[in-house]
Amino acid sequence: MNEPLLAHEPVIRLSAFFGVFAVMALWEVLAPRRAPSVAKRFRWTSNLALVFLNTLLLRVLFPTAAVGLALQVAQHDWGLLNRFNLPEILRVLVGVVTLDLAIYLQHVMFHAVPALWRLHRMHHADLDFDVTTGARFHPIELILSMLIKFSAIAALGPPAIAVLIFEVLLNATAMFNHSNVRMPLALDRVLRWFIVTPDMHRVHHSIEPNETNSNFGFNLSLWDRLLGTYKSQPAAGHAAMTIGIAGYRDPHQVNRLDGMLLLPFVGAVTDYVINRRHGRSATKGSA
Repeated sequence: MNEPLLAHEPVIRLSAFFGVFAVMALWEVLAPRRAPSVAKRFRWTSNLALVFLNTLLLRVLFPTAAVGLALQVAQHDWGLLNRFNLPEILRVLVGVVTLDLAIYLQHVMFHAVPALWRLHRMHHADLDFDVTTGARFHPIELILSMLIKFSAIAALGPPAIAVLIFEVLLNATAMFNHSNVRMPLALDRVLRWFIVTPDMHRVHHSIEPNETNSNFGFNLSLWDRLLGTYKSQPAAGHAAMTIGIAGYRDPHQVNRLDGMLLLPFVGAVTDYVINRRHGRSATKGSA
């Protein structure tokens, strides 16, 4: 039953990406949450160029995508889920939810380990927060993330269809919850009990370290609530909060492709690593 879906994996993923991107980009135009601080054309050119570069790099380095690995894992009967005789629908559900937890834990790790934060801070250094921020990651971070994802798939043994669903959901929700969109507050309050909303994730992109080190989820919001990393609102409010990282405020450094690629190798690592979550404010520290 799943073979047609898996055979058309690239089409499904590309269609989902461009479809969600178009919807969120239009929503941002019609109902923006915040006024931009940097010209959108300047930021989008660099962020989308990075997406193109990362896509080429991953295709070269990992010709076998995550779904392909899941098929190999199933063929060799590897992974925890292959040790139990569970109904297929339950295997898919457990696979999607567990992979989402793995991404949450990976995200926390990239904030906790200084060397990894150097890579991840390129994502946070964006001076605005919109749909393109959801795909703005350093190439080295993406390579490490892919290796972590491969390890999780090999250890868990989820069905290939679960991996495909997870990958589509991850890309779609990353664009959704990074979007600069306004939605009714009542709707946001309901949705964030289940999924990460733009207002919930925007807190994570605050310049204040205690806010940056909260709301790590990309898809399901329960991990932040269960594991004590949930923060409801930014102290300054969504309209007035500052996006980005203290000490990295030059648009030509943080929103131009060459500067973005060099960010991991520039400057010290202090207040933003998670073990200093309750340390000094961002205005007194550095990145």
